[in-house]
Amino acid sequence: MKIAVVTDNSCSLTEEVAAQNDIHVLKIPVIVDNQEYLDITTSELLKLQKETGSFPKTSQPSFGEAVQLFEKLHADGYEAIIAISLSSGISGFYNTLETLAHNNPEWNLRPFDSKITIRMQADLALAARKFANEGLDVDQVIEKMHEIQKSIDVVFVVDDLMNLSKGGRLSNASAFIGTMLHIKPLLTFEDGKIIAFEKIRSMKRALKRIQELLVERFNNHPNKAQLKVFVFSTNDQAQAEQIAEFIRQQLPDANIIVDEFNPIIAVHLGEKSLGISWMIDYEKA
Repeated sequence: MKIAVVTDNSCSLTEEVAAQNDIHVLKIPVIVDNQEYLDITTSELLKLQKETGSFPKTSQPSFGEAVQLFEKLHADGYEAIIAISLSSGISGFYNTLETLAHNNPEWNLRPFDSKITIRMQADLALAARKFANEGLDVDQVIEKMHEIQKSIDVVFVVDDLMNLSKGGRLSNASAFIGTMLHIKPLLTFEDGKIIAFEKIRSMKRALKRIQELLVERFNNHPNKAQLKVFVFSTNDQAQAEQIAEFIRQQLPDANIIVDEFNPIIAVHLGEKSLGISWMIDYEKA
């Protein structure tokens, strides 16, 4: 079965990796001071935000470009299209894909809500490509993706809640805004939505608590031998490397990847944010 894999660029796949794995990527625009940017870097975004004093925003991928891509894939003989979106809890793109699938049944478009974003979403796309290449049909591929998706966990902290609260991406913001100058809430994704689940006083203590949670949850994970760990930061590479080194010491067998929050996610998390995530390594699934 000829299966196409599509995702959006919030997943942080480089153009080279996407091309090597035959994954099609729709671009989400970042908007700063009413100007749209499709290829902005995180450092460029932070610089622009400081220069303009404008709160950045994101939008959905171009509807027209999505339709054009799906039409082309259908014309090229793909029998099914798996489209993996960033979490429906922070974007309306998944709902747009659902509408397109309903209105164009000939495409056999199968929207998949990653319920996450960044590199974990990328790994779901890479998993879809791997399983399709192994000869699984579209339903079997999606079933395997769901198995990997269930293993995903994430804990992160932001230095300032203003970006998340202004953008409406923090589901329980009202419980924290009044004390946000003194509290560093620990955040996670719950059913695809960003929620704060624990109040910590000071960033130093928050990072220590994140490390504790990682070791505890990793060691208790039923598939820990298959897990890979991601460490993300926004403009704080030194801190990310320090966290990664701690993980290497505590979990010497873990596959650890250090990366930056891409600009689409940095828009909502702001500067000095840091997160740790873990999931089944799709190459071991």
